[in-house]
Amino acid sequence: MSEAPLAERWRAVRSERRAALVPYLPAGYPTPAAFVAAAAAAQAAGADVLEVGVPFSDPLADGPVIQRATQAALAQGVGVARTLALIREAGLTIPVVVMTYLNPVLAYGVDRFLADAGAAGVAGLLLTDLPAGGDPALEDRVAAGPLAFVRLVAPTTSAERMKEVVRRASGFVYLISRLGVTGVSAGAPADLAGHVARVRAATTLPVAVGFGIGTAAQARATAHLADGVVVGSALVDALGREGVPGVARLVGELAAGVRARGAAA
Repeated sequence: MSEAPLAERWRAVRSERRAALVPYLPAGYPTPAAFVAAAAAAQAAGADVLEVGVPFSDPLADGPVIQRATQAALAQGVGVARTLALIREAGLTIPVVVMTYLNPVLAYGVDRFLADAGAAGVAGLLLTDLPAGGDPALEDRVAAGPLAFVRLVAPTTSAERMKEVVRRASGFVYLISRLGVTGVSAGAPADLAGHVARVRAATTLPVAVGFGIGTAAQARATAHLADGVVVGSALVDALGREGVPGVARLVGELAAGVRARGAAA
């Protein structure tokens, strides 16, 4: 049950011979109402899956753009409970994956979070700072819950370690294209194709690539290599500068980029 919405979305995307577009938005930014409108705009403009970040006071994996956005959301009282309420309010028909650090989930209560997130319509969960093997009992609880358990892998992850990381994974695997924090890069790493191939050798799950992607050209290039393209900082920056119309514009451009693979095929 936990994999169904994501699996169905990826089947639909693959039937079109293209990659999925996975935009990221931090809950509550720039305001709760604007976030709901931006989520709807992203869906309407061509998003296949929406990744929603839970605002957290110490987002170590995030660059300055997302850090500023999450601080603004926190200042408006947006935490775990409000994030789930906003997702429910958005009423999206595409799958939603919640990206969060572990501490907010522990403070909220793991079982309570899994149940409430499922009730809010969330399809998957990505726990940024829960490494495979870091807490096997907790990982088992998440894997057995109602949400797909999306796992992160890095370019430096060894083949042996990869097997452990993806063992409990479901929904899809998120491949970080480069080391460091989130943020737009000038181009994709030259060895990205090799990294994607290594992940595919360890799992049959779709592989989505994120970190550094911010333009339609970058999305198109990544879509030729991976099953999904994740875009965060560029979209958050557009939302901050242009408001909801900026989200609609950029998601539309990115969607055209990932769909170009299908057109070429």
